[in-house]
Amino acid sequence: MLKLPGFSARTIAIGYAAISLLVLAMFAGPLWWAWNINIEQVRTELLQSESRRMCNLFARTGPFALAAAIDSQVMGTNDGVRKIIVFTAPNGVKLAGNLPGWPADLPRVEGNSSATIEVDGTPRRIEMVQMTLKDGYRLLVASNLNRFDVLEQLFIYGLLGCAAAVLMVAALGGVMIRRALLARVQNISQTTSAIIEGQLSRRLAVPDDGDELQLLTHTVNRMLDQIEHLVTGVQDVSNAIAHDLRTPLSELRARLEELSVARPSDEETYAEIDAAIGDVDRVMSIFNALLRLAEIDSGSRRGGFVEVDLARLGAEVAEFYLPVAELKNIALSFTPSGNLATIGDPVLLAQALGNLVENALKYAPEHGVIAITASRPTDDVLQLVVADNGPGVAEDERPKVVERFYRGDASRGTPGVGLGLSVVSAVARLHGGSLTLADNAPGLRATLLVAASVHAPTR
Repeated sequence: MLKLPGFSARTIAIGYAAISLLVLAMFAGPLWWAWNINIEQVRTELLQSESRRMCNLFARTGPFALAAAIDSQVMGTNDGVRKIIVFTAPNGVKLAGNLPGWPADLPRVEGNSSATIEVDGTPRRIEMVQMTLKDGYRLLVASNLNRFDVLEQLFIYGLLGCAAAVLMVAALGGVMIRRALLARVQNISQTTSAIIEGQLSRRLAVPDDGDELQLLTHTVNRMLDQIEHLVTGVQDVSNAIAHDLRTPLSELRARLEELSVARPSDEETYAEIDAAIGDVDRVMSIFNALLRLAEIDSGSRRGGFVEVDLARLGAEVAEFYLPVAELKNIALSFTPSGNLATIGDPVLLAQALGNLVENALKYAPEHGVIAITASRPTDDVLQLVVADNGPGVAEDERPKVVERFYRGDASRGTPGVGLGLSVVSAVARLHGGSLTLADNAPGLRATLLVAASVHAPTR
């Protein structure tokens, strides 16, 4: 398989030079060929026309009139720079022309031919027409081919000059491109080195000239934002795990240690075992929630995206939690509107909506009201809203409650590990949306936005 050269300033310069020289050759080659063909054809036609004219003049007026006409034509041109004419008598004596005599080294060939003769000691390439006239008179009409040498040399020198200019521009362009690339690479290298050293907030400088690297810079910066978010999340999770697992594990150890030392009755033992199982379940719920968050953040759940009808999904969630709401005398309702079809993970969307309903059930007062609505505010966005009339969340706490393991003052005495809203926020991001919390006056209004995708995302 043919391996393409790597992308670098050198390959760009070499490629530019090669293509430019090829274009130059494609222009000069046909021009050179047409020049030689046309000049040769015109020269041959002129020689033949001139020789026929002189032959007709000889036939009409005789040798002396032809000699006078030749002398008149070549008067002042004796070096054969342009045209060579020689007219000789049957005995070989020159009668007219611009050479001292018939060239001694000229082969005798009737009609059109070419040869090299000496004119004043200088070799000359000629194209000629030799004719033997009546009674042995001979006529030579020739054109000097060397007269075009200067023009051809100028053409060649111009072509070589253009090639040299192309190579010079390619070399200069390669140097400039290399400097520009090295400047950008150095910026990227400095930024990545700072990130490696722990400065996760560093970002690539966005070029302000709108060049082709601007899109790449924005993409890399978004990637760095995601990396910083994931790394910070891992750090926060590690700290939170160490903090939140300490309590149930300590309680579990204390229960087991008390059982080992006190040896209580069977009834008390079974009660402590049940409490220990509850502690273990709490620890397992923390790990299960963290595993779900890790799976969502990695994007691996995108492979399970299918067509989802949020109207049907919301109705099923509302029906599932309706018995719990009735036990607390809470009015739970679901109201869909518009076309609510989208592409997503139905399990995650149901879990996210369920988490919001569970929170509302947890904090809503007896005889309270929880309203679930689903709508399409725009063609590109769908929203699920869970509104209650409970105590709500203080405005300064709303950005914090979606953080992992955060539990506000109002939730200290309630069960939970502080991961419910974190899972909802992660599900929203996976579906190209977000989770927003607002005051419901009174209570909390949680809005889950998802993108109204028409195609399933790729991995």
